[in-house]
Amino acid sequence: MPEVSESYYKRDFWADENLRYREPHFRMTKAARIISGLARGRECDLLDVGCGPATLMRLLPANIHYHGIDIAIHQPAPNLIQEDFVESPIQFQGRKFDIIVAQGVFEYIGSCQEQKFSEIRGLLNENGTLLVSYVNFDHREKVVYWPYNNIQPFEQFRSSLSRFFYIRRTVPTSERWHHRTPAGRIMKAVHMYNSLNIPWITRKLAVEYFFICSAKSS
Repeated sequence: MPEVSESYYKRDFWADENLRYREPHFRMTKAARIISGLARGRECDLLDVGCGPATLMRLLPANIHYHGIDIAIHQPAPNLIQEDFVESPIQFQGRKFDIIVAQGVFEYIGSCQEQKFSEIRGLLNENGTLLVSYVNFDHREKVVYWPYNNIQPFEQFRSSLSRFFYIRRTVPTSERWHHRTPAGRIMKAVHMYNSLNIPWITRKLAVEYFFICSAKSS
């Protein structure tokens, strides 16, 4: 793995960066499908860590009650909190949640990774679920976005996560020869419904992972 500077980008950076995610992208749409399956129609409270412009909220059914936390909230709302959760603990008004999702967060979390795993574990209700994504830096055509400050192999990330959570499933966002998300209606449909555990074909082709987890006792 290349050496990466542990720089933490602050609100000014994220205020611009978050605007790239106003419209749902492939990973977010697949996350929404997984979350809906986890809820199974039940009333659930969900916390979106690193929610950006809260685009995920638009993709979820009404039985999932959405809350979000981010360093740069563009449109304040009672269910959204603006907080630098690298510098401060991840929390939401003392509440606990049935589902917590962290998409595209841990690539930017630097050496705080296990501290943030611990904080998230403490926010889950009994029998709650964490859905966390992480880029596959073992891909045959590895892509490293320049602001990343937390780059590690699959097994290293999984091992760290497993100190705090039982990993129930490891699902690829997509499996592609080139490190990019699917394009075209047919390819998107094929990968959207692929929920097989990694490796499906080979770990070298998973663009990104979803880990579906339950909390271990602290």
